Amino acid sequence: MTTRMKLFSALAAVMAMTALAPAAQADSLFADPSKGPTLNQLYKHSKLPHHYVDFSMFHYVPRGDRITVQPERDRLVFNKKTGEPDGYAERRGDAVIYYNPAGKAIRVQRLTPEEMDRLTSGQ
Repeated sequence: MTTRMKLFSALAAVMAMTALAPAAQADSLFADPSKGPTLNQLYKHSKLPHHYVDFSMFHYVPRGDRITVQPERDRLVFNKKTGEPDGYAERRGDAVIYYNPAGKAIRVQRLTPEEMDRLTSGQ
């Protein structure tokens, strides 16, 4: 085998390993490759710009509920442990409004001036 052939076969081997590396890495990111990734996993590992919102000003959370964050809408969604919806909360202006599962407002929390300053300085 000539030097040129050895170099060509080594280059082909490196290119093959490089092409397979992203596929192996993607499989390690997601626990069960037979099911495929969820939308949350795809978004988390994507190169899309991620929207960050500070939800520390949302003081009321129903006890025992699971929280789903929707940063693009400034909203927290509350679900019971059984998966049933238990309402949501969203920021509107200088207040956080809490809604029941039917969409009726049940509580209004006015934001303090310190919380408003934190909002404007974070953006």
